[in-house]
Amino acid sequence: MRKFALLLLFNVCAIVWAESIPEWLIPLREAVYEQKLKSDEVRPIYQRARRAAHDNLSGAPLNIALSRCEYFMGRILDFEKQGDRALAYYEEGKKLAERAIEIRPTAEAWVMVAENLSHIIPLKSWTYAVANGLDVEKYSNNALALNNRNAAAKIMIAARWVYAPALFRDLPKGIQMMHNVLNTSDLDKNDFFNVYVGIGYGNIQQKNNQEARTWLLKALEIYPTNKYAAELLSGL
Repeated sequence: MRKFALLLLFNVCAIVWAESIPEWLIPLREAVYEQKLKSDEVRPIYQRARRAAHDNLSGAPLNIALSRCEYFMGRILDFEKQGDRALAYYEEGKKLAERAIEIRPTAEAWVMVAENLSHIIPLKSWTYAVANGLDVEKYSNNALALNNRNAAAKIMIAARWVYAPALFRDLPKGIQMMHNVLNTSDLDKNDFFNVYVGIGYGNIQQKNNQEARTWLLKALEIYPTNKYAAELLSGL
């Protein structure tokens, strides 16, 4: 009986996620978050995912899947400081998501417009940032209007208050919003990671190093090789 109780407790406490993306897209996403492969090693994974998208989907879902492929490849290049090349992928990803919206608006399509735009902004001029910066939250809210449990949309809204320059951020608000995502959303594996890192980063800015360490260690349980989370942890 005691053994059964302990097993039940473990199952309740364990993180559970149900992947919302196709199985054939997961290896590309994992390459982004694991950060073990270089861009030239990721490219074949990206190409396989694109082929699988064309083989399995059509219409709006195809455009959304292709948008994710472009976004993920952009992230890989971005991490390697290849901003010009990354920008081309993000811009194509945004166009594909917008094409999906023209066919049929969905939360996933709006999320991909917002995700790509959020990474385009740092790579373009400050005038572009001023003109388009608030659109990330607007598009994320469009996604939530269609699916109020979309974790990625909520994370992007919270991220504004955590990661913005000091003059524009509100760390207590952003951290609380990140916590709320855990209780009000359907999270994929990478969503848990993004929330944990966001809470960790916010606590670093508040000089709450012990709290930050707790959350960054949780993030590294999900992606042990992620260099960004590891660098944040090592800086404490």
